[in-house]
Amino acid sequence: MKFCWCTLKVKNMDESLTFYKEIVGLEENQRFNAGPGMEIAFLGTGDTKVELISNQNQLDTDYGQDISLGFEVNSLEAMMEIIREKGYEIHSGPFQPNPNVRFFYVQDPNGLKVQFVENIQ
Repeated sequence: MKFCWCTLKVKNMDESLTFYKEIVGLEENQRFNAGPGMEIAFLGTGDTKVELISNQNQLDTDYGQDISLGFEVNSLEAMMEIIREKGYEIHSGPFQPNPNVRFFYVQDPNGLKVQFVENIQ
């Protein structure tokens, strides 16, 4: 069995696409209308894929506090600078639970926590 993608319900497709393309660095592969008031976009390549679904007839999202998406970065400091330059706030962190890993969280435009992780060699 192979993991295909993570599906996220989003409030605003354009804001969410901007976040996942400019902040996370995912490439947009497909974007299409999926019925009245509904739009779907797929982002990512290889094993990292995200599906965004916008349904204008159902705008509420509730991801809760117990789920996050994690993305590996080369430099935590560089990623924190990008976050600030793009006008986002760091939700929490940075944390270093052991000598080999550091991470922090940001919230996407829908309130989902996104974790950026640096693995230290």
